Amino acid sequence: MILSNRFLSIVWLPRSSASCISIWISLINLLWCCVRLVLMDLSLVKKRRFLYTLDVKTLIFGSKGYLGQQFLGVYPDAATPSGNIADRAFVSRVLDEVRPDVVINAAGKTGRPNIDWCEDHKHETIEANITGPLVLLEECANRGIYWVHLGSGCIYQGDGSASLPSRLGRAETGTTGNGGRGFSEEDPPNYAGSFYSRTKAWIDQILKDFPVLNLRLRMPFDGSKNERNLITKLIKYPTVLDVQNSITYLPDFLKVAKKLIADRATGTYNVVNPGSISPYEIMEKYTEMVDPAHTFKRLRLEDLSSVAKAGRSNCILSTKKIESLPVKMKPVKEAVEEALATINNYEKK
Repeated sequence: MILSNRFLSIVWLPRSSASCISIWISLINLLWCCVRLVLMDLSLVKKRRFLYTLDVKTLIFGSKGYLGQQFLGVYPDAATPSGNIADRAFVSRVLDEVRPDVVINAAGKTGRPNIDWCEDHKHETIEANITGPLVLLEECANRGIYWVHLGSGCIYQGDGSASLPSRLGRAETGTTGNGGRGFSEEDPPNYAGSFYSRTKAWIDQILKDFPVLNLRLRMPFDGSKNERNLITKLIKYPTVLDVQNSITYLPDFLKVAKKLIADRATGTYNVVNPGSISPYEIMEKYTEMVDPAHTFKRLRLEDLSSVAKAGRSNCILSTKKIESLPVKMKPVKEAVEEALATINNYEKK
């Protein structure tokens, strides 16, 4: 604001000290009123954002599973229908009844006790990992609903340092190689050693062409005793693979997911903790921090086929994309130690 010379003369050249004080008091009061108006406006903006967050209706498919339960902890008021997402009539009815703003697909088949199950249950695996997401893709699109798919990083092998062949159609040329910095969201899948990985790779590539948020995890873990927790699984194995991998600490994952969902982000994100670690290293740290009496042996990659029916993806994913977000994930070894400390606290109770 440009003040006139006349106004300046009134402020700075009063006829008496009393009038000077009166003018300054009036100006201070005017300034305080302006500040209050600004603060009130900011308060209203925050209130509107808070109310908008409360008004957002979330629906979680697969809410009874390991990851579904984790998301339910973030969205406790979410609708949690139980049914087969490959059943179009079921999905259509639920979407029309709930009328959600956000749909999270935490349904899928990884097999029990592990992905070897998928080798003998191919139809069920296809239904959960491919048909179901395709039904959601169409039904959510028809209603203009934003949705989130939980994908997998187990569609790669290696660290991206060399080109590898692939059987995945669109990824026929394999990777281009990026000097071992890890596979980015744009690198085509190069691993087809298990039926599980093939189904996850196929749907991953299809969803790239649509406005969907595709969150890639790898071997999720936390400080719980859940049987699907990577650490819980490793404790049960007499031999543990000693190959570097990217893995996902769920408390960090959920923070990133919540931010991306709030921003209505779309596209693929590698949501893994920075750095790499081997399952064998995790168990070494487990014996150090939790159970010194625990015993296990090192399993070399070349011996994996002797204990597993299907092949296993061992890869490192690039975290460059998520590192640009304001929400940060801990370095992987720090995350593992935090999870083990939590487990240790449970053990002592």
